[in-house]
Amino acid sequence: MRGGALPPALLFAALAFALAFAPRRAVVAALPLAGLVALAAAFMPFPQRWTEGLFIGCWISIILTSALVHLPRRLGSRPALLIAANAGLWAGATIAVAGAPADLARALPLVLLVLPSRWLIEHRAGVAVKVAASWLIAVAILAATLPIVPTPGYVADHME
Repeated sequence: MRGGALPPALLFAALAFALAFAPRRAVVAALPLAGLVALAAAFMPFPQRWTEGLFIGCWISIILTSALVHLPRRLGSRPALLIAANAGLWAGATIAVAGAPADLARALPLVLLVLPSRWLIEHRAGVAVKVAASWLIAVAILAATLPIVPTPGYVADHME
């Protein structure tokens, strides 16, 4: 899963799920911050040799951001801004090294998942948001480890 809008989109979805547990005023500030940081990072000249590291960073960020939904307390305003800036940085960086600027326009709308997620939480169905975030954790772990672990079909075998 390299390039395109998918890794940044999953990161923005994770951000939306985490922000659903934050105060409303923090969400209002965090969403534009994530977009601005992503836009700035998408046009930065990252060296191509950093590609693998940037994608690993993106997947780790998805894992950590998604895990925030399982905290026993609600997310505060400062942590909400920090995770928004973090998500914007990794999303923009992966687009800079392996995507096109239009991929940001495809990925960024997923932060709007914060709206139905907040609605679910307010109506005592927040477990659905936690399940979706857990699914993102599983996908990110799989995507991060697949290029590292020798898997049949991805590496040459001894018969070739």
